[in-house]
Amino acid sequence: MEPAKTIAPDYRQLFALFPQVDDLPQVEFILADEVPPPYHALLVHEHHMTVTVEAHHDCRVDVRILQRVQEGNSYARKILLTSQRTGEIVQFGIVRIWLQYCSPEVQRRILEGKTPLGRILIENDVLRRIQPTAFLRVLPGRATESWFGAKGRQPAYGRLAYIHCNDQPAIELMEVVVPE
Repeated sequence: MEPAKTIAPDYRQLFALFPQVDDLPQVEFILADEVPPPYHALLVHEHHMTVTVEAHHDCRVDVRILQRVQEGNSYARKILLTSQRTGEIVQFGIVRIWLQYCSPEVQRRILEGKTPLGRILIENDVLRRIQPTAFLRVLPGRATESWFGAKGRQPAYGRLAYIHCNDQPAIELMEVVVPE
């Protein structure tokens, strides 16, 4: 299996990496200008979401891996980011990482699953470029709605993006912030 060569990661393909796809959300593609506040500041940028949600919530976040799958150099995981201060879920995401574009130390830390991806890349000085490719209005699926609690019954906003590591499209991701 080879890294994607498309314009944007396909959220359906990212969800399909995991056996249970009953939490597939309803997704509407929107323009960056259509992402309302405060989601616009959280999503429409070229920075790591780890750093952005930590600044927004004024605390560090932890990663909770819901599911993971590895096939050769392709490693994917479905995750939640949670506030270290309150334990609340602040973001849902799916990421597929092409491990051959990561150093052995970065691979080890990613596979360990204890640290958010953005923090790993930053702490290891990986030369990276984040490329948002699409913005989304999301009506969460059943599982996502349950993780988001009462907030899960309202539209959420997210993005699809690539992270280029050392000029290679190493990471595909879908990130959805919890409705406020």
